[in-house]
Amino acid sequence: MVYYVIIRGPLGVGKTTISARLAQEVGAVHISIDQILDDRGLWDSGQLSEFLAANAFAVEQARGFLDRGTPVVFDGNFYWKAQIEDLIAKLDFRHFVFTLTAPLSVCIERDGGRIPSHGSEAATEVYAKTSLFEWGVGVDATRSPDAVLSELTALIQAPPHGEPG
Repeated sequence: MVYYVIIRGPLGVGKTTISARLAQEVGAVHISIDQILDDRGLWDSGQLSEFLAANAFAVEQARGFLDRGTPVVFDGNFYWKAQIEDLIAKLDFRHFVFTLTAPLSVCIERDGGRIPSHGSEAATEVYAKTSLFEWGVGVDATRSPDAVLSELTALIQAPPHGEPG
């Protein structure tokens, strides 16, 4: 059965690493909301409208794959419930939403290890925004990428509620 996965969480939590590996593991296409924002010049002040515009491009890209039976993995911060609701409303397919979680100190440390780093101030701001609400299944991202990937693939491969295993 075709499906898509939304992986959300704060800066530095490991969204892109996990999303890319998950896509490879399950034969999916990986779509990065941040990459769309950058490539399309949509990022200005981080308003909801910018992310909804990115969603429009993401939906257009994803729909072709989903219609052909190829799963899709989205990753992004998903600061607003409205952005997630918009994506789900526009893609009427089975879906999973996972929120990767880690303490702020871990996110700052991980961000500091990449080039270029966004900095602790940006990490703190994004952490605050992504922590305003919970959505989907929370996944402890302080573990190894292999452990996180194993949990996600098990959750995706489990039969839907009410269906025999």
